[in-house]
Amino acid sequence: MNTNKRERISKRTVDAALAGDRKYIVWDIDLKGFGVRIMPSAVKTYFIAYRAAGGGRGAPQREYTIGRHGQITAEQARTEAAKLLGSVRFGADPAADRTSSRAELSVSELCDLYLAEGVATKKASTLVNDRQRIARHIKPLIGRKRVSAVSSGDIERLQQDIATGKTAVRVTKERKRTDPAATGGKGAASRTVGQLGAIFAFAVKRGLRSDNPVIGVKRYKDGQSHRFLSTDEMGKLGTALLNSTANTMGRDIIRLLILTGARKGEIEQLRWSEVDFQRSCLLLADSKTGAKAVPVGAAVLELLQAVKRTEGSPFVFPSETDPAKHFVGTPKVWRQVRAAAGLHEVRLHDLRHSYASAAAAGGLSLQLIGRLLGHQNVKTTAQYAHLANDPVMQAAERTSTAVAAALSGHSAEVITLKKA
Repeated sequence: MNTNKRERISKRTVDAALAGDRKYIVWDIDLKGFGVRIMPSAVKTYFIAYRAAGGGRGAPQREYTIGRHGQITAEQARTEAAKLLGSVRFGADPAADRTSSRAELSVSELCDLYLAEGVATKKASTLVNDRQRIARHIKPLIGRKRVSAVSSGDIERLQQDIATGKTAVRVTKERKRTDPAATGGKGAASRTVGQLGAIFAFAVKRGLRSDNPVIGVKRYKDGQSHRFLSTDEMGKLGTALLNSTANTMGRDIIRLLILTGARKGEIEQLRWSEVDFQRSCLLLADSKTGAKAVPVGAAVLELLQAVKRTEGSPFVFPSETDPAKHFVGTPKVWRQVRAAAGLHEVRLHDLRHSYASAAAAGGLSLQLIGRLLGHQNVKTTAQYAHLANDPVMQAAERTSTAVAAALSGHSAEVITLKKA
């Protein structure tokens, strides 16, 4: 576990500073107050820590971000830190000065600041969607407004405009995008407002405004469907997979998605080092919710044991053109397989829902289902509440039938056997 260190900050020491399971700081031994923060995501940020003039040892410590390693060099950061710390000795307060200069940022400028300094713990895949919503919806609609002038009414109008397609990309022969970030709609509107909530929370934390205008705005229901395959549909899918001539790796990935409830990226990017046959689990080093262990059954282990390893590739399913990369053709294989099964509207992600559905039908609690799927928030698992209640309802039906039989003078055991 990494802890704070003291050594001379240079390109060599910063490059050698490895990310740990929690953030830590390397303090410079020559320039007091100059440091570089190392995040678990491997983002390295230069900053200074100081107390404003006249504050004394009991005054709260303030921080001023200089920049990210890679965007500026260690020596550039050292030069800037020396200048800033020198100004502090003569009564300056760099953090307060920066806050004052940013007090009248536009929303576009706030978004840029948020992407530069407020997303260090976000995954790269999440940031792709964040940048798309900012560029496609937020900036065109309210980007010119001053941060302090944005009201809840502005947020409500933004949501309505996105829902009605005001910011949708015009479809032409050259531009055929159909994703929500390009087309708008209620789902895109709701998620964009949610992201604005995070952006304005960042603004409040930085002292750029005193309140969050998104709080209290009623969002559209997300509209994401939760399709579950029935037993009959699962059988059709199994037959289609068996008879398909599509790419073998793609078919195996689809089978694993059904058998584990994992996300597509977790299986496509699966490495042999993450497969623990002895303990029957997949030890994923990275996922949407961070590192996690996915318990698996015998059917999964049997499938993985049958997969032929590619020499020189760490991946269970390597790219056919470059063993150093993983397979990415699952969606294409899925479209062929689902068409053969007659399941044209079923998405790959619905296989995860179907796994959860099978778990709920088997009587597992929401807590256990959440652990199987790797959910961090119980609200995410709550969508399966009606399914998890089915076994309970069946038990209630059997119990009430037996009690009713006893009250009428019949044998509860006989009644129960007849129902079975």
